[in-house]
Amino acid sequence: MYKRESVDFIKNVSDTFKVLLITGPRQVGKTTLLLSLKPNNMNYVTLDDVNLRRHAQEDPKMFLEEHPWPLLIDEAQYAPELFSYIKIIVDKEQKNGMYWLTGSQQFHLMKNASDSLAGRVGIINLNSFTYSEIIQNENKKLFDPIDIRKSPKIDVNDLYKIIYKGGMPELYNNKNISQEIFFQGYIDTYISRDVKSLTEIGNEMAFKKFIVSVASRTGEQLNYSSLANDSGISVPTAIKWLSILVTSGIVYLLEPYMSSQLKRITHIPKIIFMDTGLACYLAGWSSARDLQLSSSAGHYLESYIISEIVKSYNARGIRPNISYYRDKDGKEIDLIFYKNNKLYPFEIKKTASPNSSMISNFKYLENSKKEIATGGIICLYDNLMKLDDKNFIIPISSVINVTK
Repeated sequence: MYKRESVDFIKNVSDTFKVLLITGPRQVGKTTLLLSLKPNNMNYVTLDDVNLRRHAQEDPKMFLEEHPWPLLIDEAQYAPELFSYIKIIVDKEQKNGMYWLTGSQQFHLMKNASDSLAGRVGIINLNSFTYSEIIQNENKKLFDPIDIRKSPKIDVNDLYKIIYKGGMPELYNNKNISQEIFFQGYIDTYISRDVKSLTEIGNEMAFKKFIVSVASRTGEQLNYSSLANDSGISVPTAIKWLSILVTSGIVYLLEPYMSSQLKRITHIPKIIFMDTGLACYLAGWSSARDLQLSSSAGHYLESYIISEIVKSYNARGIRPNISYYRDKDGKEIDLIFYKNNKLYPFEIKKTASPNSSMISNFKYLENSKKEIATGGIICLYDNLMKLDDKNFIIPISSVINVTK
């Protein structure tokens, strides 16, 4: 079994809160992970079972009496009626780790849990496998712009194979499964179960076209008009549908860096597909090699690195304070960390021959009135080394596979 980066954080949350809630997209391993960690005396029920679901919805008090704590409830979003009764029980018992909940519909689930279980629930966002989980590096450390470290080299061909495959656990646990068949079923299930529960989708084909359009633009600035035109829908519908992808954990929006001192900066976020394998399938890439040699290779590389950072921070319960910079003249900085009141700027490049001209846009941050700290070029170079007094040439491994 693949060890997840979130194991220690899950144990900490369970020891700290009366209720643990783990959310994330479908099939990223939420149930498998909690089943592997649950105490021997913890009971388990899944609300995927229609009869159990109906019982939980119609008589939540009796349901919890018949399934006493400690209890793991899978797909808890199907019965939000349980939450107020869970609150009564945990307030009476005053013990931590009484209930573990999972669910795929993050918006409704987190809202219901936050409303009913405020102060009693610790929430964890789980994503598909990170690179370090795939290669089973159990000593993974978060990428920290203050402490950039050397890490083992990653071959560019192997890297693009993983970008193309993505991190869905089933693709690694079941070596015989077809990637195309898996993702086809994933999309069908996602639309039929999650999307229809969140909103009325009048035209499923248009929604599928919309997802394809979003995936094809991963690593690019969000443009609702283009997404709407591609899908044959209105801009308000495109806005609503993208919100569904974000709240479902499928898409992450990298927000632009904002500063009152910088007058010409864009206010438009950038699309980041959280699983590049799913993005590659939707966008119609037929092989890792085709992707690697395409003009889109840089966008997918950028999406992959940013999603890896977000995944690893999520696994530790931390929200990374990251953004990107772009002004009205098209000057761009791919990634900015904000930490200790300092800006740490990075370019992400599909190159093994970085040079100082690639960081020339860093100077546009000088008017922000923030100190510009350590930065550099994240790229395919073999070794970590200084580019100048302040900036580094940073191998991709030093971002996605940092070792303690």
